[in-house]
Amino acid sequence: MATFFGSPPFLSNPIARTHHFSSSQTPPPPPPSQRLSSSLTEPPAPVSAKVQQQKPAKASTSSVESTDWIATNLTRRFGLGAGLAWAAFLGFGVLSEQIKTRFEVSQQEANTRDVEKQEEVVLPNGIRYYELRVGGGASPRFGDLVVIGLKGNVVGSGQAFVDTFGGEKKPLALVMGSRPYTKGMCEGVEYVLRFMKAGGKRRMIVPPSLGFGDHGADFGAGLQVPPGATLEYVVEVDKVSIAPA
Repeated sequence: MATFFGSPPFLSNPIARTHHFSSSQTPPPPPPSQRLSSSLTEPPAPVSAKVQQQKPAKASTSSVESTDWIATNLTRRFGLGAGLAWAAFLGFGVLSEQIKTRFEVSQQEANTRDVEKQEEVVLPNGIRYYELRVGGGASPRFGDLVVIGLKGNVVGSGQAFVDTFGGEKKPLALVMGSRPYTKGMCEGVEYVLRFMKAGGKRRMIVPPSLGFGDHGADFGAGLQVPPGATLEYVVEVDKVSIAPA
């Protein structure tokens, strides 16, 4: 009886049940706590090489689309016709600007004329000039890019310290109001340029106070301007345009 009502040795420990699933059966999902712990401990899935290779291509596509933001957005919002209309508008702007430039050049040539009789004009600052050709183009303003032909020498000396006329010599390009001056330029020449027009040409006499003053100038290669020298210039305005930003 003791052995019958007592706990047999083989019943003292619980029997572990083993579940067997066939290949056609799906095992039941684990408990929520087990799924949470496994998701925290599992490493992230590796990104395939194919996806990594596709990312730069997507970035390059977006950079191409951003080259013409307005045309792209017009095309997306209003269709292909709006994008083509914007492109045509840009093309018309470039064409009209070219026509405007050609018109200005033709007007400059038409209004430019040589002076039959040269007369001396004396300015309040002491500069004297003679009109050789009246220009028909635009007048340079502060900050404009001006291309000029320039020849300068000391009064009484036949040696020029700057000369861009003739031969393969290139004209000077300068921005009005910029410092330091281009080689051979001085305050007096810049002052006279403000009242000239593109296509014009003048001969001027510049006093020492508006030239190189009491210090003179040394341009190298034996080209020097002595202190207190009065200067004689011939300046011709070839082109006046807006300076690049």
